[in-house]
Parts: sequence; C-alpha cells; structure tokens
Amino acid sequence: MSDHTGARGPAEERSAVGVKAPSQSLALAATLFAVSMTFIDQTIVSIAAPNIIDELGLSSSGMQWVVNAYLLSLAAFFALGGRIADLFGHRLILLTGTLVFVISSVLCGCVPAGDFAQAWLITFRATQGFGAALMFPAALAVVITVFPVEKRGRALALFFGLSGALTAVGPLLGGWLTDWTWRAVFWVNVPVAIAALVLTAMAHLPNTRRPERLDLAGALLVCGGMALSVLGLMQASAWGWSSVATWACIVGGLVVLVLFCRYELGREHPLVRLEVFRDKAFTVDILVLFFSMLAFVPVFFFASVYAQVSLSSSPNQAALYLLYFFIGFGIASQWGGRILDKRGARPAMKLGCALGAVGFALWASKLTHLSTHDQWPYAALAGAGIGFLLSPASTDAVNRAIGASYGEVTGITQTVRNFAASIGLAVFGTILTHVTTNRIVSTLTSRGVPHASAEGAARDIAEGVTGHPDGQQPAGEGPVASVMRDSMNAIRMDFAEANQYVFYGMAIALGIAFLCATQHPGTRVTTATAPPTATEPPAGARRP
Repeated sequence: MSDHTGARGPAEERSAVGVKAPSQSLALAATLFAVSMTFIDQTIVSIAAPNIIDELGLSSSGMQWVVNAYLLSLAAFFALGGRIADLFGHRLILLTGTLVFVISSVLCGCVPAGDFAQAWLITFRATQGFGAALMFPAALAVVITVFPVEKRGRALALFFGLSGALTAVGPLLGGWLTDWTWRAVFWVNVPVAIAALVLTAMAHLPNTRRPERLDLAGALLVCGGMALSVLGLMQASAWGWSSVATWACIVGGLVVLVLFCRYELGREHPLVRLEVFRDKAFTVDILVLFFSMLAFVPVFFFASVYAQVSLSSSPNQAALYLLYFFIGFGIASQWGGRILDKRGARPAMKLGCALGAVGFALWASKLTHLSTHDQWPYAALAGAGIGFLLSPASTDAVNRAIGASYGEVTGITQTVRNFAASIGLAVFGTILTHVTTNRIVSTLTSRGVPHASAEGAARDIAEGVTGHPDGQQPAGEGPVASVMRDSMNAIRMDFAEANQYVFYGMAIALGIAFLCATQHPGTRVTTATAPPTATEPPAGARRP
C-alpha cells in the first residue's frame, strides 16, 4: 500500500476562508483535561471501596458492580460514541460527553444512604461510562483534526503519554481524598471538567462532522454484544469458568458481534466501516493494540495488589511502586511519537513490543525478591515498551481512517483496547487465584493443617485479597487461624510466586504483539486527507 496523499485538513481550510483557526496548544490541553477524568476514574473508586461499603452498607458483590458498571458501560458504548462524534460533530460531542460525565460524578457523590444507595451508584456509574464513551473518541478526533500529519505523532504521543500516566494518579488521589470523605473521589471531577469546558471554548475548535444517518440497529447489536461478552469476562472469577452463565454471556456476546459484522457489511451507512480492515497496516495496528492491552491495563491492578500483599505496602506506597512503570512509559511515549513522525509506526511498534516483552519477563523474575530496589529498572523497562508502541499504533490506525472518519475509527481502536483489557483481567485473575490457592494449600498442609481445611482457607485468602494484608489476617483462636497468622510471611511469598505467572503471561502477550508488528507493511501516512466534511464555525464567526 502506498503512502497516503490528499488535500488540506480542516484547520487549513478554516484559515483559508477567514474563520479563526483553532489553537493547537489549547485544543490539546482541553482534550487532556477531559479524558484525564476517564483514566483517573478507572482506579480511584477502588481505593475508596472499603469506606463506601462501611458508610452505605453495600454488599461486596454490590460494590464490585459499582466498580464494574463504569467499565462495562465504557466498553459497550465506545463504538457508538465514536460514530456519534462523527455524525454530530467532534466539538459538540466532546462537550456533551464532558457534561454527562461530570453530572454523573456529582450524582455519584450525592448518593443517599438507604435501600436505594446501591442501585443509585450503579446507575450513575454506568452513565459516567457512557459519558466517557462519548468524550474520548471525540477528544482524540479533535486532536487529529487540529494537528497536521507531520505534527500529529508528537501531539498524540503527548496525549497518550499524559493520559495514560494519569491512571497512576487514581490510587494516590483516591487515598488522599478518602481521608477527607470518599464522596470527594467523585466530586474531584468537577473542577477538572470546568477547566476542560473553558479551554474547549477558548480553543475555537471546529465542529467537524459527517451528515449521515445513524445505524440504530447496528448500534444495538454492537452495544449488546460488547456488554454481554465483557459481562461474562468480568464475572468469570465470581461465577467460575465452569459456570453456564459465564459462557452463555461470553459466547452469546461473541455471536451477537458476529451478527453485527454480517449486518454492517450490507449497510450503505454502517456504524463501523469494516472495509477499513482491508488495510493490512490498520489490521496489524489493531492486533498490536489488542495483545499489548492484555498487559497494559491489567498491570495497574496486579502490580498494585502485589505491592500491597507481598510487599506489605500501603495503597499510597503501592501507587508510588507503579510510578516506576509510568516513568518509563512517559519518557518512551515521547520517543515513540518522534519515531512515528520520522520513520512510521513499524519501527516504534517493534521496538516497544520487544522491550515490553523483555521488561515484563525480567520484572516477573524479580517478584519473589520482595524488594522494590530489585524490581524498579524492569518495571520502568516494561513501561517504556508500552510507551514506545501505544501512540504509534493508535495514531497510525486512526490516520488510516476511511473518509476521515476519525471518531469512528477511534471507536474501533478503543473498543479493542477495552475488550482486550477485560480479557486480560479475567484470564490473569483466574490464573492468579488458581496458583495462589495451590501455593497456600501446600504451605498450610506442610505445617500440619488438614488438606480440606487448608483448601477452604486458601480459597478464602485468594478470593478475598483486598490490598490490606495486615488488616486481613484471619481472626479467631482455632488451630487453622493460628497457623495462618504464623504463616503470613510464607503466604506473601506464595502470592508473589503466583504473580510471576501473571507477569510472564504479560511478557508472552507482548511477544505475540511483536510478531504481529513484524507484519506491518511499513507504509506511512504522510499527508493529511480531507474528504468532504461539514464544519460549523465557532460562535460569532462569519461564514464565507
């Protein structure tokens, strides 16, 4: 496939007709403020979970749904959100998504105590996810529209680097705010949203849109298929992999997604133009994103829990442990953007996948040392690997959008990323629980605990890890409880050994991503394309 060429982008066209051109720096700042809320919210609520349960009297399963409702809604509506942004305008949907998100955040923080508390929180966490699904594709499309191709790699490297690093802010900010009130973990979004709205108004963003029909039937199919399959993956640890409900959701969701693909191929104005996958480079980009996201999102959870259980760290100390990963990620993401601009996506993706695979493997080998000093170089190396590949793969995929449908293709890439993260959390979570249980059984039986009692106790520990090991030691005066209290150091080592399997699995995922990256044709998108679009000038500007 040859390099893409085309006419001027929307920013150049607006300048040519006398409409004030958008400010690139303000546009980037506005979108970063907007999407920062979506990244922080993926982790901040989990830190406040014990306080929420205590004050509102929620069940543990109910609290799990409070956390998962956001992620489930986000995964289900991402493809639809990208298409809506294309049809109704990137600026309009960015503003709409921001407002939906922040209003839902305020309502989550205002949840009343009582019988309706759980339903209230789950409902507005789901609407938060819907707001994020509208906001993120629109924000990314704004950046792509405002920056020309020759500057886009560096701009998106900054976008993905900073927004990804903000995921680490969640645990730190959550721990600090929860000391005041857990409701503040939701209310903190208000000043961030205000900043995003003000910067969006100041940036004079174009409302680039495509006047086509919305494929409602396709929207229902993709939302239903994604929701069912992700629900099955999320609940696999609770329902069990042998549960009929688990596989009914996963298989049923995949069947619906297959029906969605067949339906879309016959539509004049489909929700997703599947012919984009005929571009080999785009397909490789998506595969690299899929396998790398099996590691990137789950590592936040598994590294944090490992730090709190095996290293006996506090939640805030665990967040600092993750900062080594993000230091490598943040630095390398800027280099990855420069490589993309100069040489294309293939070299950056190959380098990132290789470094990530090596970094995760070496990190895994050091987990049983129970020392941050021995691990931080490899955590940083693993982060650098993800940093090198994430922006180039995402940017190259979106640059290859058919008909400049940036929101639509962003919806595809982000749906793939969220789906891969759900698979990674489910599969690696099952591996962690299984290996941890077996290791603890061996530890307890070697100290005289009967096998049946050891199995029950080990299962309780493996499934009930909350990140506060010192506060979760077994109570009671029975022989099993006494042996378990005396064995906590050995159990922490058992948990570290179980995490080694998870991190080696992440290394394998990056290795597969590397093999995919080698198949990229190496072609570059060198000139902005500008198919027919409809843009609305900012308020007060004169039309030509």
